[in-house]
Amino acid sequence: MALGPETYDTPAAGLAKDRRLFVYNGGFLTQKRVRRILQLSGYSLHVGLPREGDAVAIWGNSPTAHRGRGIADKYSAPLVRIEDAPLRSLFPGRSGEPPLGLLIDEKGVHFDPSTVSKLEELLATHPLDDTALLNRARGAIARITEAHLSKYTGFEADTPAPDPGYVLVIDQTQGDASVRASGADRARFVEMLVFAQEEHPGARVIIKTHPETAQGHRAGYFGPEDANDRITLMTDPISPWTLFEGAVGVYTVSSQLGFEAIFAGHKPRIFGQPFYAGWGLTTDEFPVPRRQRVLTRPQLFAGAMILYPKWYDPYRDRLCTLEDAIETLAAQTRCWREDHAGWTASAMRMWKRKPLQQFFGQHKPVVFEDDPARARATGKRWMVWAGKAQVGHGDAVRVEDGFLRSRGLGAELVPPLSLVCDDLGIYYDPSRPSRLERWIEARADLRPDQRMRAARLIEALTAKGLSKYNPDVPPTDLEKLPKGHRILVPGQVEDDASIRTGTGRVTTNRALLETVRAARPDAIILYKPHPDVEAGLRAGHVETDGLADVVLNRTDPAALLPIVQEVWTMTSLLGFEALLRGVAVTTVGVPFYAGWGLTTDLGDVPPRRRAQLDLEGLVHATLIDYPRYHDPKTRLPCPVEVIVERLANDDLPRLGTGNRLLSKLQGLFATQSHLWRRG
Repeated sequence: MALGPETYDTPAAGLAKDRRLFVYNGGFLTQKRVRRILQLSGYSLHVGLPREGDAVAIWGNSPTAHRGRGIADKYSAPLVRIEDAPLRSLFPGRSGEPPLGLLIDEKGVHFDPSTVSKLEELLATHPLDDTALLNRARGAIARITEAHLSKYTGFEADTPAPDPGYVLVIDQTQGDASVRASGADRARFVEMLVFAQEEHPGARVIIKTHPETAQGHRAGYFGPEDANDRITLMTDPISPWTLFEGAVGVYTVSSQLGFEAIFAGHKPRIFGQPFYAGWGLTTDEFPVPRRQRVLTRPQLFAGAMILYPKWYDPYRDRLCTLEDAIETLAAQTRCWREDHAGWTASAMRMWKRKPLQQFFGQHKPVVFEDDPARARATGKRWMVWAGKAQVGHGDAVRVEDGFLRSRGLGAELVPPLSLVCDDLGIYYDPSRPSRLERWIEARADLRPDQRMRAARLIEALTAKGLSKYNPDVPPTDLEKLPKGHRILVPGQVEDDASIRTGTGRVTTNRALLETVRAARPDAIILYKPHPDVEAGLRAGHVETDGLADVVLNRTDPAALLPIVQEVWTMTSLLGFEALLRGVAVTTVGVPFYAGWGLTTDLGDVPPRRRAQLDLEGLVHATLIDYPRYHDPKTRLPCPVEVIVERLANDDLPRLGTGNRLLSKLQGLFATQSHLWRRG
């Protein structure tokens, strides 16, 4: 009997020729993600008895694995061993979270040295000499380290480690399959602890407990009785990468943390026989004689993390690369780390509250409170909409729309796909530093993998003609535009916060046009009004009086960029979008992208902006590092590439009736603004 039925947006590849896989473990029946990854990997799950050509699946060496082994022996069916991949989720599976990938092995179990697993065979025989593969490994190691990712990532990345100089001893859960496969027990762990002390006389010893032990799921091999004046039991969640930095030695039986320690520069002392032992990167107390090959760190990583696992993309419902899996976990981990303690939000309009709840309330609901004193009294992190911030909001995190916002305007009540949180200032206010400025400074030098990712993002945005709002407007007949040296001048909302904080002498659309005409008297000036101004929703209408050769109403500005030679702007994001397309940009205000050597700047750029960087560095900081993205289809935090794909394919939920009616009502009132506005 096949398991199901289940509905997925994307059919499994090769569904007609999937291999039948019989299971006798309840987890296969209840974990949809596990079943889906297996289906995408070419297996169809069944219950019952196998026939010729069928296989039996077991979960590693779990307590229920004997059922499957017994059936396989009786019916001469091959075994397929399934395990979680090395990057799994925020918390252990017992917390109910689905895995990000699986290890599917038809030869053995990767952690059991009694047989040669597919992973061991790969590490022993694969050339592992492809330059592109090893570069991918180096980039992934750096990215995992930078983002503080591990098998379970539900810990604060900035939790400090003890003072450096300690020996790190890694505990595991009692009865762990990898411990049993290594023939280890409590006595082996005690022996390891003794060696750690003897080999590092006088050094402090820190025993790191397993996350499942800390959460009360399973006991470890060490407990409070093992602590003394020299030995400390660390039960609090902490980044392993932070712990590795201060350690003078790492000791483990078979923990995955030993594997990760290798990539932090350690040569861990191993008291079991895990898959990563025996390749010249560990000191092994119980070596596996058949493992004689010496590998480099990138080779070990490439085999164990890139070639061996099956990684899953929850946004597109398909198998994916390790790099995609890393960014999935990084996005979800960032969400948890920033939001799990809860938020209080102030100065948020009613229609924005649902999107804000979707972005920031997945782990604890956002509390909306406009009174600053009461907001502080909640004890939660505090956010305020940046454009509404007052003097009393001084210590609140500023929130604003991101740079790939939506398909449609915020003034039309279209919910955002990206938001930015800034704990220092806000990106459009040059009067003080912002978190974006810090990111830009940090990206003056990019790793090869970062540069490649940013370059691919630029290519996707420009090829698909994407911008902040991606308006649904009729195409403009560009052939009818006057020939010559064309300058695109984007109009702005004149009471916008970026104009109030980021301009000096030139503060209006008319003054901007006058400045451009004076500097370029013979140019063809194309003026593009801001869409909110066109709709009558915001201030900024201007009579061009011959200052512009063409006024382009209801036009997609991204479509204009390929046919202009320059963009002049006060602080418009269109200047940044022009840089993506290789168009020369002159700023008369101080937008976030001014002052880094990529623009001609006529405004008063703060002297603190000294870093000189290339376009890829600016894009990485602005579109990858700074914003957060929310996928409206899966309702999950996501990387920027998912949003680019959703926008390009128009694969987004449609605006609800309530939003459309409220937007039209707002527009109706805006057209009668003369009844209540003065001057």
